Amino acid sequence: MDVLYRTGETQQGMPTYTPRMISVDFQGSLGSMSSSGTLYNHNPSSSSRVATWTGNVSTQASEPHKKNLFLQRLYDEGQETNGSEILDTDVVKSLEDGVQFWTDFSKVHYHPQSLFELNGSWMDPQEFNNYGIGRNTLSEGLQGDEINERLRFFIEECDHVQGIQFMVDDSGGFSGVAASLLENIEDEYTNVPVLLYSVRSPNSYNNLTSRKLSITRNLHDAVSFSALSSLCKLIVPVGLPSLSESKVSQYLNVENEKPYQSSAVYASAIHSITIPFRMKKVGPTGESSNESGGMNLYECIQMLAGQGRQNSVAVLDAAMPPPSMAAGRFQQPLLGNLQPLTPETAHDVDDSQAIESMIVHGALGAGEHEASVSEVSEAVETEYESTSSRPRFSHLSLSRCPLPIPLPFPSIFNNLVGRRGDLLLTTPTESGSSSRRGSLDVHSIPMAARLRSTTAVLPFLENRLGYIRKFGIERGSIGASVLTSWGFGREEVEEIGENLSKMVLTLDPHQGYSSDDSE
Repeated sequence: MDVLYRTGETQQGMPTYTPRMISVDFQGSLGSMSSSGTLYNHNPSSSSRVATWTGNVSTQASEPHKKNLFLQRLYDEGQETNGSEILDTDVVKSLEDGVQFWTDFSKVHYHPQSLFELNGSWMDPQEFNNYGIGRNTLSEGLQGDEINERLRFFIEECDHVQGIQFMVDDSGGFSGVAASLLENIEDEYTNVPVLLYSVRSPNSYNNLTSRKLSITRNLHDAVSFSALSSLCKLIVPVGLPSLSESKVSQYLNVENEKPYQSSAVYASAIHSITIPFRMKKVGPTGESSNESGGMNLYECIQMLAGQGRQNSVAVLDAAMPPPSMAAGRFQQPLLGNLQPLTPETAHDVDDSQAIESMIVHGALGAGEHEASVSEVSEAVETEYESTSSRPRFSHLSLSRCPLPIPLPFPSIFNNLVGRRGDLLLTTPTESGSSSRRGSLDVHSIPMAARLRSTTAVLPFLENRLGYIRKFGIERGSIGASVLTSWGFGREEVEEIGENLSKMVLTLDPHQGYSSDDSE
């Protein structure tokens, strides 16, 4: 975990362990947490005054957000509420019913350089809803420079930078903000690869009430993806329109309207697929009974984006928990249990040129017997050999360590999932059991995740190419005025179309059109 976290100390000499992370969001988006984090809190002097003003001063201040029970107990603000002890069941209910900010369920400390709140006129997320609005946000004032300085702080203290993992909610104006930051990274850190996750919540797919809003959203999707994909080495679109109705949720009970629940699924998949970056590599003659297949971020990006077809888009698949692992029946198809978390992907694609990187961790054997790394490896390899659409290259990483399910992980498992992620033959009969199980009932689960460079992503790309051609490039397009208001000229719009067209043609050379064609 030292790959993701850094050691340090406070001014009082207290040792700290904080993530190498910068978070950029609206002012007021941190809930009860201060932008300076939780380790270096200080109260500004209340005695400072403006000496040149002698008139009355009226001060207005909003009430600070109250910490929920989870944060109250985490930061030792007292183990009792109204004279009674804070119970685990009370904490779980508090989280399920009261999460408003991501900081409501964050249990780590943050460095003062990590949390940045944007200042400006766009404080309403409903209005900050397209690439054009976010495009120039950082160019106004010095906010972009300050964020870049914070990034430099974390990078310069590293002996060697594997790469940068960049996550953005690209459903609105933050895609434009991300593009500005990525342009700086490209200029200042030329040889540092960027792995970009463009992430969306189910709520971002809400039905739009008018044709104009629908066209604006489609143009945003095309412009945003074209811009972001051109500024990174590998981009991974993440976020289904309905997670609860997907095959990923076979053993889950997820409410789409609660980002607290859906984000746990996506975070688990991203955590899993990045485990190889944190493994200690074993030499050519060495063996490990606990893990195998470690690689760094640079190697993963080069494998998926830097070889063969030069594809820069990857599909993220996951299974939590995979039945073949949770039940210890490795003869069941593990690969068939993996389902895409990337939207608009094709199913059952026979792509002999695909490149895959897969992680399997926390596999259980029959009963309490844990299967060895070699057993799982042989089972997966046998399945690859028997499939008719084996990828051109596949990298397999294995680890005994399962995915932990601690508080504050949401109660999203159904009642067939046992304490170690094993699948129960019958539903629990204990008193108080419900159809939702969380950290009090499930301690860990096995997990499988995979990144694929594959033609399965073609529908996603073709849709965005279609949007920009139909609504932005064709003569008389009704979206031309929208793009103009975002600051895009005709040549820039055509360049967006050409970029998307090249991505499509790279995956499917038989497509006989370019961005200049008309329908």
